[in-house]
Amino acid sequence: MGLKVALLYGGQSGEHEVSIMSACSVLEAVDKDRIEIFPIGIGKDGRWYPGLSPQTVKASGTLAVRPLLPEAANHTLANEDLASLGHTGERLLDNTSGFLLGALKEKVDVVFPLLHGPKGEDGTVQGLFELAGIPYVGAGVAASAVGMDKALMKAVFREKGIPIGDYRVYLRSELREDSEKIVGEIEEALGYPCFVKPANLGSSVGITKAHDKQELAAALRTAADYDRKLVVEAFLDGREVECAVLGNDLPEASVPGEIIPGAEFYDYDDKYVHGKTKCIIPSALPVETTEEIRSLAIRAFKAIDCAGFARVDFFVLHENGRVLVNEINTIPGFTKISMYPKLWEASGLPYPKLIERLVALARERYEDLKQNKLL
Repeated sequence: MGLKVALLYGGQSGEHEVSIMSACSVLEAVDKDRIEIFPIGIGKDGRWYPGLSPQTVKASGTLAVRPLLPEAANHTLANEDLASLGHTGERLLDNTSGFLLGALKEKVDVVFPLLHGPKGEDGTVQGLFELAGIPYVGAGVAASAVGMDKALMKAVFREKGIPIGDYRVYLRSELREDSEKIVGEIEEALGYPCFVKPANLGSSVGITKAHDKQELAAALRTAADYDRKLVVEAFLDGREVECAVLGNDLPEASVPGEIIPGAEFYDYDDKYVHGKTKCIIPSALPVETTEEIRSLAIRAFKAIDCAGFARVDFFVLHENGRVLVNEINTIPGFTKISMYPKLWEASGLPYPKLIERLVALARERYEDLKQNKLL
């Protein structure tokens, strides 16, 4: 038997559906002779559903983790041992139960939290597994939290001398108090167009490109529906490039790939619905620019003390070819159309081997942490 890996998917963020699609792709690609997957869905209400396959959720017609008929859920059990982790179908496992964590530690070798966005990519789930002493794929608590919060991320990048675009940060409470003042500040500091984002979401959820005062005011309200902290970024006229990073203390960077959006910008619908975006892998950039991107990707990874994997997004400005880091994603999309696995495929690491490498990195990091005297 191979390694036993618990695959967490779904979650309580606006990227719930993306997580389900990512988990389906992992199940389809994994070498089942080397890795045995134990699926655990997490509903939008925070309930955990051990044994519920993401493929069953997808086949049900709605991309939402929820109670399914017992016969639809029970046949998805990867192994009879998984039944001891809890119940699927109409009987729900309370997400506060310590029983699940104890059973996981006993039954699986590694947890793969393929959860995008808040309550999954932000350090919360990572902290849970740290407390339970369970190895898990990806960044630790601090790196996950900083990587999720675009405001903190940019502050760290700036402190480390990593080139980024101009931006401003506001709280939802400040917007409620004096929205006209904030709009005026943004107009003066950043101008139009500009991008308004929730600080703690991904997959372009809640992001708006504002071209004038009316659109800016509406964009701020939209972002505030998703988060209490808002990030407003200056428009950067450049090519959108992404680079994948893999490793722990000695990370490696993939070949970069260029995104050519099918819409005005690379938004959620363009990524996952319409599918009109074009990806050029490897990117057709000068050798010097390519190497600069790969170097900056590793610097960004190390700046937040990341581990396992991450995707770093860039702009290469049309005006002067300057390379700017936009953001880092500590649990990048893993769907069939996602850039992260495609970038490593182009770099010579196929999807099944990439999954195995991530699991190995998780175990490596866990063994390293066990050397701490306080553990």
